[in-house]
Amino acid sequence: MNLILKLLLTALAVFILAYFLPGVTLSGDVYVNAIIVAIVLAVLNVLVKPILVILTLPITILTLGLFLLIVNALIILLADKLIDGFSVSSIWTAILFSILLSILQSFLHSLLNEDKKPL
Repeated sequence: MNLILKLLLTALAVFILAYFLPGVTLSGDVYVNAIIVAIVLAVLNVLVKPILVILTLPITILTLGLFLLIVNALIILLADKLIDGFSVSSIWTAILFSILLSILQSFLHSLLNEDKKPL
């Protein structure tokens, strides 16, 4: 149940960013496409991202981790190629989309956390 809720929150974040960010578009049935983008991004983050992180480890170490922004952008561009109703105009837009998606997901997922009572 928690996974479905997190996917729906990610879809909401994708929908919001596609509405406000120029260069990112959802076409067709935007709600369904936002959910599909969230699912595809989750699958790509589980299957493809670890391989890319390992392959790019030397340059990631040299750039003190900043190259991971490029890896995230590549994952988003791969999702762009896999999904017909989702498009990102450039690598720079994908980097900005990646950063803003992470921030928005962090904010939305923090709303899910229940108030933890101290001992």
